[in-house]
Amino acid sequence: MELVYISALIVALAFAALVVYVIKTLKAANSTIDRVANTLDNFEKQIKGITTETEHLMEKTNKIADDVQYKSDSLNSLFVSLKDVGDSLQTMNRSFKDVSNTVSQQSQQRSEEVAKVVQWGNAAIDLYAKWKDKKRQKDLEKQLKETKPRG
Repeated sequence: MELVYISALIVALAFAALVVYVIKTLKAANSTIDRVANTLDNFEKQIKGITTETEHLMEKTNKIADDVQYKSDSLNSLFVSLKDVGDSLQTMNRSFKDVSNTVSQQSQQRSEEVAKVVQWGNAAIDLYAKWKDKKRQKDLEKQLKETKPRG
């Protein structure tokens, strides 16, 4: 029977050794789990920080997008105004061109009329000069006839 007691003692000692090693393993696992928990806590804090920063960044991005949209709309109205100014200038240029063409045509017509008046004036002067010459000639002839002795 002593063998049974020795066997039971060996089994009890083996069981005790097994329990000691299981306890050490569980403690090591517990330590590892604690470190993993701490790491996860740190990770969670970092994620919250990143999330907060991302939210701020999104808010700033939205503000910048709104500002860009506002400025773009302002520029659009400026470009519309500039287009209107360009259209007005183009209309003014056409008007100036039309006025210039009208003035040119009228001055050309007037210059033709003036040329005709000058021609008529020259013709009238020539006629007057010829008439005066003939009158002078007649007067000379009359004087010659009067100054000739009768006889």
